Amino acid sequence: MINKKGFTLLELVIVIGILAVLGAVSVLVLNPAQLFAQARDTTRIEDMSVLRNALALMVSTINAPEMDGSGALACATMCFVQESAPGSVAIAENCGGRHAVARLITEDNDRTVDGTGWIPANMTLVPGGPALSVLPIDPTNSATYFYSYVCDNSEKTYELNAKMESSRYRCGGSDDKERTDGGNKPATAATACNATQPSQDEVYELGTDSGLNL
Repeated sequence: MINKKGFTLLELVIVIGILAVLGAVSVLVLNPAQLFAQARDTTRIEDMSVLRNALALMVSTINAPEMDGSGALACATMCFVQESAPGSVAIAENCGGRHAVARLITEDNDRTVDGTGWIPANMTLVPGGPALSVLPIDPTNSATYFYSYVCDNSEKTYELNAKMESSRYRCGGSDDKERTDGGNKPATAATACNATQPSQDEVYELGTDSGLNL
């Protein structure tokens, strides 16, 4: 004779309670918001690396490359910023405080690599073709989180900037990218990090400019 026994109401309540506790603990431990922020930061780090390599290839293979294209655009006075749609990003003066030297801001949603995109350098002149097909944009694309480009046309150098978002990668984090990149934002390793609010004085810098202080 088979003895069939189901769960009692009390047992079901206990199981549901245990599952609820485990779910709450998982949320606290994993912190989904930070996991998503880390994923976006990983994209930013990869994008900056891809852009740096593409620009380095252009500089090394083209005779006298124009870092700022032609016409009214100029490395000496401008900060070049990406945006996903015209007028979608209202960047504060001086590229959101990322640069010590006063610069005019030019925002562009064009992602082409022929010099008409938000980075004005024409990478299609590279023999064999450019190293990337489209210019990347920040995964958040806001007045705080955006990509920017500054350059020195006489020295043929450049600097790429992105803002880290997660507690892991931003200034003071366990895998700090903003204070260990060799740039001047923050100015020194001893500079205090803004632990509560994102600051444009804390930025991930990558490029070929000496000191990354354009």
